[in-house]
Amino acid sequence: MKNLRAARRYAVALLSVAEERRVLESVAKDMESVARTLRASRELQVLVRSPIVTSPRKLAIFRELFSARIGAEAMQFVELLIRKQREALLPEVVEEFLALRDERTQIVNVDVTAAVEIASAQEKELKGVLERQTGKHVRMRVTQDPDIMGGLVVRIGDTVLDGSVRHQLEQLHRRFVEGASQ
Repeated sequence: MKNLRAARRYAVALLSVAEERRVLESVAKDMESVARTLRASRELQVLVRSPIVTSPRKLAIFRELFSARIGAEAMQFVELLIRKQREALLPEVVEEFLALRDERTQIVNVDVTAAVEIASAQEKELKGVLERQTGKHVRMRVTQDPDIMGGLVVRIGDTVLDGSVRHQLEQLHRRFVEGASQ
């Protein structure tokens, strides 16, 4: 819990600076790039968590890796985390930062699971319906899962709208079993 609070504080600070300098989207892209690189490299993950590697050495490695790939604001922020010996928080800070950015810009992430591929016109229509329902811009990720048999499963944050054939069959089965036991 303590690390989450610290990550949130750093994320809020980064968001404030990015908004103040009007570079919110470029900082978001840069921080996503840093997090993606960190996730992809086991060696970098070990380095970040290592108490043996000194902060100046970590700074040199991060500068070598990222100084040409990310903007000044993002690089300064990563350097700040390393100087404060909080680089292990980087994945959580990025996650919090992106969530705060989405909240500020009225974007909601929606996961849609369909049994078959959805046509682009249907996807666009669904996105419009979800935007009207949520009152926010929708960032939609569509995946296929033939196990749901038909229909859609829509996840908006903690809310799940299950209109799948599998779910309807399960409900019907449960009603039959409950009816037979009475």
